[in-house]
Order: sequence, then structure tokens, then C-alpha cells
Amino acid sequence: MFIHPQFNPIAIELGPVAVRWYGLMYLVGFVAGLTLGRYRVRRQPQSGWTYKDIDDLLFYCVIGVVAGGRIGYVLFYKFADYLQDPLHVFYVWEGGMSFHGGFLGVITAMALFAWRHRKPWMGVTDFIAPLCPLGLGLGRIGNFINAELWGRPTDVPWAVVFPNVDNLPRHPSQLYEFALEGVVLFVLVWWFSRKPRPLAAVSGVFLIGYGSLRFLAEFTREPDNFLGFLAFGLTMGQWLSLPMALAGVVMLVVAYRRAGRTAGA
Repeated sequence: MFIHPQFNPIAIELGPVAVRWYGLMYLVGFVAGLTLGRYRVRRQPQSGWTYKDIDDLLFYCVIGVVAGGRIGYVLFYKFADYLQDPLHVFYVWEGGMSFHGGFLGVITAMALFAWRHRKPWMGVTDFIAPLCPLGLGLGRIGNFINAELWGRPTDVPWAVVFPNVDNLPRHPSQLYEFALEGVVLFVLVWWFSRKPRPLAAVSGVFLIGYGSLRFLAEFTREPDNFLGFLAFGLTMGQWLSLPMALAGVVMLVVAYRRAGRTAGA
């Protein structure tokens, strides 16, 4: 059993400017995505992507993640609370971001990027899918540093006590999600995307991988106390992940069927 060290949530403080660990993890995640994107452009010159496209894509992603993540948190988790005090929607420094909302925000941003740059929307999502998992994993490291989104009580030898919560040993679910959503998902999608695939296939694998891995990780994560367990004993995160995985299966099947018909024509 380990005791969480209760890190200071502020990583760097320069006068009135405070850089928090969670925000720093987001920044490192975006830089990692940018670096990987440039690497893919260099290794796949036939893709039609340029360094300028990657720079523009990063801007759209930042807007999509921040706006979508905040709106998703409001709608999926605390809609009634924010309905009583709508101005608190803009108090982002108080925390409150949703991956699923951020995902929808990025999808919307990618649609706008594709339209502005005259690229196929699914081609854009196929390109960006392998770049995302490391950023997701870094976000989970930020959660662990902040001692938030902790796990359920357990007696495993590597359990962690979060003194800001209680004295119970708990699953370090943030680290599980870092390993699954960050490392495992990155390896899976990056490996799958190394060879030419039918349009939308890489996006489908990402959706299947994230939805399935997040669903599993949620079994060790304490549900939000203001929501608790929902229907069939599942959490909100699990209910939001199920349609992602199912949509990924549909996309993958349709992509390969379409490619088969094209090859046989």
C-alpha cells in the first residue's frame, strides 16, 4: 500500500501566473501529437499532408478539446447544477472536463478542418487517431498528480491511499487508464495505421480500442459521487463508452466491405 504524496497542483508559479500540472499535461500532450503528426508526414509523403496542415490541425484540436470537454462535462455530468448558475460554465479554472465531450468537440473541429482544407472528413480522423492516445494518457497522469478521479477500495498490494479522500486503500485507476488509454491504445492504433487501410478503418479501431479499454478501466474507478452507479450497475463513463465501441465496430465492418466491393468491381 502506498500513500499519495498530495502534490501541489501548481507546477510553475511566476508572479500572478500559475501553471497547473493538469494544464501542463494537456500542453505536453498537444506537443506530442504535433511531433507524431510531423513524423507521419515525413514518413508518408504520399499522404498529401504537409507540416502546415499539422500546425492548423493542432489549433482546431485545442479548440475542440477545451470547448467540447467543458460542454460535455456540463451536459453529461452536472447539467442541473449549471442550469441553476449558467455563468459557472465559464469557470474552467475550477475544473470539470469530460473526455467524451472533448471527443465530440474534436470530431466537430475535424469536420470544420476537413471542409476548410478540402480533405475527406474520415481521412482527417484516420490521420489524427494514432496521434491522440499519448495525450489521453498524459491527461490521466495529471489526474493522478491532482489526486482526483480515484479508484474503488481494494486490497491489492499496489493500492494507494488518497488522504484528500479517506484512509482506504484504493485502485490507482488513473494509472490504469494511463496504461490502457495511453500506452496500449497508442501501440494498437499506431501499429494498425502503419499500413494502408480502407477509409475510416483506423478511426474505427480507435473507437473500438478506447471504448473497450475505458469500459474495463471503469470497473476499478470510483463513480462520481453526484451520479453513483447507473442502470445495470454501470457508471456514466461506461455508458458513454459503449456507443463508441459499437460505432467503431460498424465503421470497421463498413470500411472493409466497401473496400472489398471496390476491389471486386
